[in-house]
Amino acid sequence: MHANADLVLVDVVVTDHGKPVHRLDRALFHVLEDGREQPITAFDEHQAAAGPVSAAPSAPLPPYTWSNDPAYPDSGTVNVLLLDALNTPTSDQAEVRRQMLKYLTKIKPGTSLAIFTLTSQLRLAVGFTTDVARLAKALEDERNGAKPSEVPGVDSKIAAANAADQVQDVHVASGMEQQKAYMVAGLQQFAADDRSYQTDHRVEMTLNALQQLARYLSAVPGRKNLIWFSGSFPISLDPDMSLGGPGHAGSFSATRSYSEELRKTSELLSAARVAVYPVDARGLMTAPGFDVSSAQTGRVYAHAAGRVARDDTEAKDDTDNEHGTMGEIAAQTGGQAYWDSNDLAEAMARVVENGASYYTIGYVPAAKKLDGQYHKIQLRVDHPGYQLAYRRGYYADPLDKPSAHGPGTASMLMAATMFGAPPATEIQFQARMLAFTDPLFQGVSLPLGPGGAMAATLKPPPHSYMVDLTVDPRGFRFNELPDGMRQTQAEFVLVAYDAEGKRVNYLDRGFTIKVKAESLSQNRAEGIPVRLNLDLPVGQFTVRVAVNDLVGGHTGSLEIPVTVAGK
Repeated sequence: MHANADLVLVDVVVTDHGKPVHRLDRALFHVLEDGREQPITAFDEHQAAAGPVSAAPSAPLPPYTWSNDPAYPDSGTVNVLLLDALNTPTSDQAEVRRQMLKYLTKIKPGTSLAIFTLTSQLRLAVGFTTDVARLAKALEDERNGAKPSEVPGVDSKIAAANAADQVQDVHVASGMEQQKAYMVAGLQQFAADDRSYQTDHRVEMTLNALQQLARYLSAVPGRKNLIWFSGSFPISLDPDMSLGGPGHAGSFSATRSYSEELRKTSELLSAARVAVYPVDARGLMTAPGFDVSSAQTGRVYAHAAGRVARDDTEAKDDTDNEHGTMGEIAAQTGGQAYWDSNDLAEAMARVVENGASYYTIGYVPAAKKLDGQYHKIQLRVDHPGYQLAYRRGYYADPLDKPSAHGPGTASMLMAATMFGAPPATEIQFQARMLAFTDPLFQGVSLPLGPGGAMAATLKPPPHSYMVDLTVDPRGFRFNELPDGMRQTQAEFVLVAYDAEGKRVNYLDRGFTIKVKAESLSQNRAEGIPVRLNLDLPVGQFTVRVAVNDLVGGHTGSLEIPVTVAGK
């Protein structure tokens, strides 16, 4: 959580040999910020619910009205399962689903779980539920089945190296050795550049998905456990000293470091009180040299043994980088990483058990300065044998300025308006969508002219719809003006997609919202009204509605299914 209140909250899981420790006294805990011990002002222990947990009741909505208020259990810890096909080899995805179905046969009654999938984008497969049948149906759904992965296979990683080996063995006339060396270097450099490009693309999509999850879960109170089944991705690509021409001049050209992007994402997850538990979906792995798929047995060259050894070394370095990333994001958010185990169902069970038993510690920083700096948190407990998992710090960002430590507003709005993405809930609102011809609008002055930037391209005649929003202003950050008024800048977006996910029409409007300080509490109760109109042709569509706070960097979004019938 950013320090937008005096109280800093830290969730900590205490374990002893892998088992949660209960009923610890408050006096045993010590919290330090930047090395200085802080007085504990709030303390609470949370344990797994003894029986089934019911979902918080939702207020009934009027007809043709939708809301992005998240549905979640009204007590206990919630769990989110992320099935990451983007970063998991296709051959391992089916095994993950098989073991998750196995876990559901032994799941503790009342355990709340939501399932997300990640391919080219993040999708919500099933929202929070304790219904095992619904969860199993989502796992068995073909739409959530194994998908092609962007993780390079063993063959693709060594294909260029094999080609380079073949060039290396070609007999050439005297004086051509230098040219042959550059041919080998060129093939190796091409493979490294292609791999770096793929990794860049994969990391960007993965971090965007984790940021979306943080925004979706930010409105759910309490601690959230994100169980992330993945083949992971590296936090860096180390220099390959085999690259380049004579002298290895190109060995550093394909290096990458994603530590800064990972840090921002971890902070966003921590702010939403999301603890990440990465689980390596590949289980126990062998070196490529012992894998028949590596095609090493087909090599007959004198230096084949050296090539196999180098492939194995590169694979080990890749795995170490991937596991390092898993451990880093787990440590920063208060979770735990699991790898080198084929019992994925058992790993899932341990995460759910340990993540439901934790302590929440609150303290008021002695400095009390919103200086925008990162402040380190350290927790200790008066028992040397216990292990602690908790988030490691926070940014004390000023309330009246946008945070410089978020992932940026452009990706936020893009993610919020993406077809099929989960709703963002940092800004909560209701949306009513009705055709202009609805009897409710009789005698009402409606907007004239085209509705949407692509209205002129629609097959005539257009069918005009009104979208009325009631927005909770508590999700916005308001600046105080010299005259005492409160003001913020907001962006409202409508995007209509057809059944294939192709954009049909869209509308983007910016507004300055200005209210009196004394009326802000009243607006919080009633909501801020916003009216937008959009034209659609005949057919079935999904309208994505997004609200973006340009001052505070918060978003809200939802989807509305619309069927436009011809006359």
